[in-house]
Amino acid sequence: MIELEQEDPIPQGDLALQITALPRETNGFGDIFGGWLVAQMDLAGTAMASKVAGGRVATVAIDRMAFLVPVAVGAQLSFYTQALEIGRSSIRMLVEVWSDDPLSSEWRKVTEAVFVFVAIDGSGRTRPVPPRR
Repeated sequence: MIELEQEDPIPQGDLALQITALPRETNGFGDIFGGWLVAQMDLAGTAMASKVAGGRVATVAIDRMAFLVPVAVGAQLSFYTQALEIGRSSIRMLVEVWSDDPLSSEWRKVTEAVFVFVAIDGSGRTRPVPPRR
């Protein structure tokens, strides 16, 4: 497993998505809604998994999810992805979200999850992931 609390943390993997957290994405307490954040993580992971798979993929599971700190409105969110394991037709992808909070100027990891994607063909059936070059 990836260590959540690192002494001097840095993002793992490649930058896949950047987005600003807007007021319309808040929960009743004024923080960014966790479900919206998970959806953005899925988009970032899907983009990178489809590159690895050489085509269409489907999300089949989230192995684990950890929210470390709340996300404030206006935060610039950066989504980093790293393929942890590539199987015959599946890809386990770490997705980390980092926040650059405009109010505190603090750069910190706010959440991470391991997503599992499966390569699928045009009919929605599982297909092999092509060998890496």
